[in-house]
Amino acid sequence: MPASIILSRLSLSTPDGRSLLSSIDLTFGAERAGLVGRNGVGKTTLLAAITGEHVPQSGRVIANGTVGLLRQDAQLRAGATVVDLFGARHALDLLRRAECGEASTEDVAEIDWTLETRLASALTRVGFEIAPDTELDRLSGGQVTRVRLAALLFAEPDFLLLDEPTNNLDRDGRRAMIDLLTAWRGGAIVVSHDRALLETMDAIVELTSLGATRYGGNWSSYRAQKSVELAAVGHDLAHAEKHLSEIDGKAQEAAERKARKDSSGRKKRAKGDMPRILAGARRDRSEDSGGKTAQIAERRRAEALDAVDTARRRIEILQPLSVKLPSTQLPAGREVVWLDCVSAGYQPERPVLRDLSLSIVGPERVVIVGPNGSGKTTLLKLIAGELPSISGTVRVRPDFALFDQKVSLLDPAISILDNFARLNPRAGTNECHAALARFMFRADAALQIVGSLSGGQLFRAGLACVLGGSTPPSLLILDEPTNHLDLDSIEAVEAGLRAYDGALLVVSHDEAFLQAIEVTRRLDLAASG
Repeated sequence: MPASIILSRLSLSTPDGRSLLSSIDLTFGAERAGLVGRNGVGKTTLLAAITGEHVPQSGRVIANGTVGLLRQDAQLRAGATVVDLFGARHALDLLRRAECGEASTEDVAEIDWTLETRLASALTRVGFEIAPDTELDRLSGGQVTRVRLAALLFAEPDFLLLDEPTNNLDRDGRRAMIDLLTAWRGGAIVVSHDRALLETMDAIVELTSLGATRYGGNWSSYRAQKSVELAAVGHDLAHAEKHLSEIDGKAQEAAERKARKDSSGRKKRAKGDMPRILAGARRDRSEDSGGKTAQIAERRRAEALDAVDTARRRIEILQPLSVKLPSTQLPAGREVVWLDCVSAGYQPERPVLRDLSLSIVGPERVVIVGPNGSGKTTLLKLIAGELPSISGTVRVRPDFALFDQKVSLLDPAISILDNFARLNPRAGTNECHAALARFMFRADAALQIVGSLSGGQLFRAGLACVLGGSTPPSLLILDEPTNHLDLDSIEAVEAGLRAYDGALLVVSHDEAFLQAIEVTRRLDLAASG
């Protein structure tokens, strides 16, 4: 039987009972399917249900074939090595004892003489060469991700389940991931916000509060189909709303006619122009007729309301973030960052950065690129003053904001509104609410506790609190801002950054994001090292 994964009437919920997905019917075969949707909609939970780690609320998961899961953040055992991720420590030790002539007769029967070749082959498929005894804590996060992926390939599963596989990967790692999936002939379900990776998919499955919808083709094809679909549903919604408005208008006209007629009848009865019996009969007929008319009108209005409701349920109304920000007033010739022959690192005898010089002047938009471990985050910490230099000179304008991946500039224990007031102490209450509303935190949404926000909401809240004030900082420093964000959140962040007229210093490997925020210059640490 060909390998397949079948989801039948599958409903999923969170551990506290909150419903995520209801009655999902999907089938995956030997294809590459991208799984997209907003943060919190249930993408990771769906992968866990397929592996059996999450018990569905109802429905069934039928997996015909073996499955390998790459998690977003796996906990690593202290002292673990590359071969430990492959689950081959005992087999490798046995092989090496045999090579040294120390294996017993019983051991020889168990030895896998092809083990080292297969380990190296799996690592090569992800574009990585490393000794199997290398300790994992010596590797960067991106390098560990590549080793974990190689370990999945080593097990030769029928299906790969990949949860945000390009997070933390450098440019070479992303390229290796894309090449691997392009050549993959088994089944793959890939949760990702990486638009370049999604371009390699055979299908896109979108999870929303409305359910699951499959779109044939890659990311570009999905966007085109989605655009047509949203336009059609938008047309249906507009038609339903127009019909409801017409019904309400006719009901108002009918009510006004009846009021005028009733008023005329009361005047005639008051003058005695109409016999009492006839007046009573007419009044009864009028009441019967009016009651029936009212029932018909109410039924038609209920049907029109239901049509509007149905149209609205079919479309998730996404409000694009389009903000007008106060100007930073940063002149084109003003120096923002200046480094001269700087060396920096965490051990003076082993600097990560050596003799680096950098100048950012005016509203430049500079991206720092380089392989994992080349010192990108170290450079950001140096410029932000979180890490002293070993040697050289560092000058930075004092009005800057650093956005790390956890948006640590916000206090997680208080609300978005209180954070805004903390970071903008001169702002009045109305100014605080108006600024947050521009970033779609309106009314009660501004009162959410920061620690309860999703990744996308968190980053948007950080932008709101920093850029929404009357005097935004003249420099923003961003460390992998698109990691852990869903695609809607990324587009919202892109819109906010396009509206910002200060200087940007960004670490990112997301080329679509860099193009969207209109980066003007690249600093390659691999070339400068």
